[in-house]
Amino acid sequence: MRRVVVTGMAGITALGDDWATISSRMYAGETGIRRMHDWDGQYDLRTRLAGPVEDFSLKGKFSRKQLRSMGRVAQMSVAATDKALEMAGLREDTATLQGGRLGIAYGSSFGSTPPVLGFTKLIQTGDSNGITATSYIQMMSHTSAVNIGVLYGISGRIIPTSTACTSGSMGIGYAYEAIKYGMQDVMIAGGAEELCPTMVAVFDTLFATSDNNDHPEITPRPYDADRDGLVIGEGAGTLILEEYEHAKARGATIYGEIVGFASNSDGAHITQPQADKMEIALRKSLADANLSPADIDIVNGHGTATDHGDLAESKATRAVFDRAIPIHTLKGHFGHTLGACGAVEAWLGLEMMREGKFIPTANLKNPDPTCAELDYIQDTPRSMSAEFMMSNNFAFGGINTSLIFTLL
Repeated sequence: MRRVVVTGMAGITALGDDWATISSRMYAGETGIRRMHDWDGQYDLRTRLAGPVEDFSLKGKFSRKQLRSMGRVAQMSVAATDKALEMAGLREDTATLQGGRLGIAYGSSFGSTPPVLGFTKLIQTGDSNGITATSYIQMMSHTSAVNIGVLYGISGRIIPTSTACTSGSMGIGYAYEAIKYGMQDVMIAGGAEELCPTMVAVFDTLFATSDNNDHPEITPRPYDADRDGLVIGEGAGTLILEEYEHAKARGATIYGEIVGFASNSDGAHITQPQADKMEIALRKSLADANLSPADIDIVNGHGTATDHGDLAESKATRAVFDRAIPIHTLKGHFGHTLGACGAVEAWLGLEMMREGKFIPTANLKNPDPTCAELDYIQDTPRSMSAEFMMSNNFAFGGINTSLIFTLL
C-alpha cells in the first residue's frame, strides 16, 4: 500500500481564493452569505440567501478557444486546479501531466445550468437555435473533470464524481485510492459547484432553506437550536495528491497526508440521512487509516444547519468517538457549496492544521440540546495542535464519506 500526500491545494470561495484572505475575513467575523436582491420578484423561492463568489472571471488568463467549452462550474474548477498545480510545481511539467501516470477525480452535483434552457426550448417548441456545439459539454455532470483534462493534456484515468454534497470528498477519496493501489502516481482531486436558483429550489421545495432573508449575517446556523435551514453557496477546491516517494524524488513540498477514506450508502431514504450508516462510514475510515477513535483530534463536520441532518450527524459522531470531540463546520461561512464543500473543507482544514488554529462554526451560539454532546467550536478560534483530522460529508441518496488527514 502506497502513501498518499498533498503537494498542492487551492480553491475559490465566497470569502476569497487564498488562505491569507479567507482566514483574515473569517477571523474578523465575516461570512460570505448575501441577500440576493436580484431574485426578488424573479424567482418563486422562500429564501433570498446565498453565498456567491463575486467578481470571478478567467478572461485574459486563458484563450476564448480554451474557455468556450466551460460553463461557470468548469471555469471555477480550472481556476482552483491551475493554482494547485502551480503550488505543486507541476503546472509547466508536461511530462508528468501528459505521461499517463497523472489522472483526475473531480465532481459536481450538476454541470453548468444555463445551457439547459436551450434543450428545454427544443422540447417545448421544437426550436434548436438555443443549442450550440458546446451546450452539452458545459451542462454535463463530468464537465469539470473533462475540461481540466483537455486543458492540460492529461492522459491518465478520469474519475468523475457526481454525488451531490459528497462529490468533492468522493473525488479526493477515489484519487487517494487510485494512488494507494498503484493505478496512478499523481491525481488532481476535488469538486466544484456554481450558484443557480435551480439548485436553491431543490432544497426550497423541501422547506430546508433558511428564510432569514433580512439578516444574512446570522444564518445559516449549523448545530444551533435556532437554525432554520441551509443556505446554498458556490465555489471550487482542488488538491494535488501524489505518491509519497514520487513527491520526495522530485523535491516537492508536502502539505499533508491522507491516511484514511471510506464511503458507503444508507440504502434507506433519498433525503433523510441515517445515523447508523454514517457511523459505519466513519468507523471504516478509521479502519482504513489503522487508527482508533482516540487518535482523532478534531472533526470537520458536514453541518448543513438542517434539523435532521445535524441531528443524525452529531449522533453518529458521538457514537464513534464516545466523547465530546472538538467539531466545527465551515458552512456557516460559505453556505452549502454542494459538490465543492468536501474539497474546500479539506483544503481549508489542512491550512488550519498547519496553522494550529481552527475557525469556529459561524453563527453557532446555542448548540441544540437534541444534538449529541460534542465539543462544538464556537465564538472564537480554537488554538490546538491536531495530528489527525477527520472530515465528513453526507449527500442525498444516503451517500456518506469520511476522510482522515495528518501532517508530516
